[in-house]
Amino acid sequence: MKRKVIIDTDPGHDDAIALMLACKSPEFEVLAVTTVCGNSTIENTTRNARFILDFIGRGDIPVYSGAEKPLSRDLVQAVVHGVSGLDGIDPTNESGLTGDAVKQLLRLIKADPNQVTLVTLGPLTNVARAIQNAPDTMKLVKEIVSMGGALEVPGNQNRVAEFNIFVDPEASDIVMRFPVPKTLVPLDACNRVLLQLDDIQKLQNNRLRELLIRMLKPYMANLGKYETGTKGALVYDALTVFYLLQPDSCQTIDANVQVETKGYITRGMTVIDKRKVTDGAKPNVTIVTHVRSEDFIQRLISTLNF
Repeated sequence: MKRKVIIDTDPGHDDAIALMLACKSPEFEVLAVTTVCGNSTIENTTRNARFILDFIGRGDIPVYSGAEKPLSRDLVQAVVHGVSGLDGIDPTNESGLTGDAVKQLLRLIKADPNQVTLVTLGPLTNVARAIQNAPDTMKLVKEIVSMGGALEVPGNQNRVAEFNIFVDPEASDIVMRFPVPKTLVPLDACNRVLLQLDDIQKLQNNRLRELLIRMLKPYMANLGKYETGTKGALVYDALTVFYLLQPDSCQTIDANVQVETKGYITRGMTVIDKRKVTDGAKPNVTIVTHVRSEDFIQRLISTLNF
């Protein structure tokens, strides 16, 4: 039986690869893609999502646009993805904004109670709004699997915070406290996996291979210049999809995690409780601590070649 998923995303180069992996995997029934501001504006992230789905022949998947700004802050956009959010491709198709992502999330979850996995690849604004609007309906979600957080490693937006959490820490706090099963795929796991152009050369589809090379070259250059200094592409969001496809290739722990919303230097910090004797806080999230890089790359290439 296929896993029913909704993907909430802000494409973004790594989001684009995650969409390709998810929507080409026969294990998934992708009910919808909802878009959120984050890596770029809502117009750009929605345009990019539609472009990727059309490119891989999955234009049948509905796209619903959502939040154009965080719950209570101004939008901070990513630098590494360029102005369009997909530097190197810069799609020009219509964005087709619908503005009803929260409504559609609630409709789809209510229609399939306890059957829908919500995969979040960007700031959690849409999900938090859905929780605020209809908490009883959101309790019917099977699980929320999110790319976000930095626990034992430096942040990629400030000293301690990962980008998705930093952009809308209030939304992340709402989701983290919400009593449904949750899994977090943080920088701790993602930083260990690098996709190289040599890996992309293994793709048999010339059109897809050329597109990904055009995407990844500027993204890799921007990562090296502005963020990590690494020589390769960090594909955070694609690892979140991979975890659902191949959990045996990942290591996890359960822990209590809270999000810092008040601090200036620590805005968006994901704080894990490491104490042996706590104040009674119970684990509220499963954390992916490690992903086998070779397994991910093999799965990505084989799926995109399918």
